[in-house]
Amino acid sequence: MTAEHEATRLIRAGNARRELPRTVGPPIQRGSTVLVDRAADLYDERKPTYGRAGLAAQEALMSALSELESASAVRLFPSGLAALTGAILAVVQAGDEVLVTDAVYKPTRRFCDRVLARFGVRTRYFAPDAAPDEVMSLASPATRLVVLESPGSLTFEMQDVPAIARLARHHGILTLIDNTWGAGLIFKPLAHGVDLSVQALTKYVGGHSDVFMGSAAAAAPAMVEALDRAILDFGWAVSPDEAYLMLRGLRTLPTRMERCGSSSLQLAAWLAQQPEVARVLHPALPGAPGHDIWRRDYVGTAGLFAIELRPAPGPAVDAFLDALTHFGLGFSWGGFESLALNADPQFEVRSRKPAFAGPIVRLNVGLEDPGDLITDLRRGLDAFAGAH
Repeated sequence: MTAEHEATRLIRAGNARRELPRTVGPPIQRGSTVLVDRAADLYDERKPTYGRAGLAAQEALMSALSELESASAVRLFPSGLAALTGAILAVVQAGDEVLVTDAVYKPTRRFCDRVLARFGVRTRYFAPDAAPDEVMSLASPATRLVVLESPGSLTFEMQDVPAIARLARHHGILTLIDNTWGAGLIFKPLAHGVDLSVQALTKYVGGHSDVFMGSAAAAAPAMVEALDRAILDFGWAVSPDEAYLMLRGLRTLPTRMERCGSSSLQLAAWLAQQPEVARVLHPALPGAPGHDIWRRDYVGTAGLFAIELRPAPGPAVDAFLDALTHFGLGFSWGGFESLALNADPQFEVRSRKPAFAGPIVRLNVGLEDPGDLITDLRRGLDAFAGAH
């Protein structure tokens, strides 16, 4: 037998099969090609044949998220926005109509107005605080999907999700919710009748502001099949390294959310007593809008909420934000760090501009000491008061 050349030996070297040691996390398999044992396995759809579909790390993350969401299956997308748009595309077609909360995440709205419209899917927006029967009164024979977000993005309106889901199902209409605020932990949409539960894992599950990913969870096999078809047809995939980071973040999700949530309530209660603050928009705060729904449906709270300041010119809001030192100025949230931003510029795209007397500032409360964050906010409010 002729000895193999060195080039051939180097290709094969280190590829011998062996049982891997067991670690607390899954192995990270960086592979596009998946080798099969027999020719007959090449076209066996029950077995993985290409790495884009996900290997050990992705499978471990999907399994863990299925436990979190009480789902029959969870599918992964390269970002939270991709999960939202992908889940919508999985269930609509030309000629359909979609009802969407007017407080929806701005990039989702952009997708509805630009992409869905281009492909013959109509979008109509409903008031984020509309009663369930008011939402369903907008439905037509073409309505295929209702898109919810509760609490509403930036303004934190609470929707009666179980009632909307129940009425929609009675009319043969699907429901989808952006549950990033609930993170699959403090609110379980599938258990309340929603068909598709979507979240930006980038936020609370990742928890460290350093990786993008989204997920869509479903209970019904038909919904899982629809997600699988969309992922296959559009070619979405996530890397094993990022899946591993998400799984690592998931392990500490309850601990981090409990800390962020309790700190946010402490800050919200303090802010409600400050003369510069007209109103606190935090569903878990007693007396705040939507508190009754939060108390009925949720088992905890997130660290994201907003405040309505007293009427003031734009420079005063800038002075408030610029005076902060522990709150960074940034658009994301759900990480370990506290953040703040002026929400008012984002309201221009809504069908009905919110009727607030003063400017709205959104706050993400991180893992810092709440006393230090209160001191920081007092510094910002002093600058706000002094600027007008």
